[in-house]
Amino acid sequence: MEKRDIEVFRAVMRAGTTSQAATLLGVSQPAVSQSLRKFEQACELRLFERVRGRLVPTQEALALMVEVDRYFTGLEMIEHRIRSLKSFGLGRLAIGSLPALGTGFMPRAIAAFGLDKRQIQLSFQVMSSREVYQQVSAGQLDFGLMAEELSVAGLEHSPFASVCGVIVMNAQHPLARKKVLDPNDLAAHPFIALNPEDVGRRALEEALAAQGKVLRPVIETPYSNSVCEFALNGVGMGMAHPVMALDYLSRGLLLKPMAFDIPATSLLVFRPGMPLSDNAKELLRVMRIQLDADFKRLREVLGRSPVSAVSRAPRRG
Repeated sequence: MEKRDIEVFRAVMRAGTTSQAATLLGVSQPAVSQSLRKFEQACELRLFERVRGRLVPTQEALALMVEVDRYFTGLEMIEHRIRSLKSFGLGRLAIGSLPALGTGFMPRAIAAFGLDKRQIQLSFQVMSSREVYQQVSAGQLDFGLMAEELSVAGLEHSPFASVCGVIVMNAQHPLARKKVLDPNDLAAHPFIALNPEDVGRRALEEALAAQGKVLRPVIETPYSNSVCEFALNGVGMGMAHPVMALDYLSRGLLLKPMAFDIPATSLLVFRPGMPLSDNAKELLRVMRIQLDADFKRLREVLGRSPVSAVSRAPRRG
């Protein structure tokens, strides 16, 4: 089985016809047809049905295409890495973050890091914690930020930020004048809830249930920034990550502590055996400084310290 035949198969699956695949590949249509037959023989599978002169992929072809795409995606990432090394040498960082810290906190930290003073290229992606884990494990990220509740098996990791959720609302909310919210408050008004599988939401519901109270969800959403947006627009109040919620203060969002703690910890994750570059170490230092600054601002807003910076030596998962 030759790589070129796999490329032809992929082109036909994407283009839909041998003629269009030939155009994409810059070869003749007979060459595509011949390569496709050769590939089918090598696989010992029937990959296409010939229906009225058209190629219709079989279920086997569709299943195989998933693996072929993964194969070529890996090759494309290698090619991208080679181009980056040619342009920037080892001066490249690739980082991923869960949304709670990725949409406001990390841009602040990266700005303080000062890319204009460094000869590096930075790739920064906001993604789910599961994707952070997968990409760090695959060596596609230098390090990542992810939620503690997911498995970090096989990775070195250390706590980055331990926080307690805050309740967010707009200035017109009936509880806007109250300083600290209790279970009665949370149960009495429409609530913007994180998705049912969210660990923070489950902890909040358990805390209220212990007091004989239940939430009144009017909408469910997966991310704290969505909770903040809905709260600003008067849909209700909701629980959000406090560092994320900081980004909305200038737009009039109110942050309220709860009378009980709903903790959440984010982790720094690294691939074992892959030492961090000097640039990565410096960015981590700047991130911790920025986190301390954000915590200080939160203390001023909330009148208390619902968050605490945590920094420990990396551990193996």
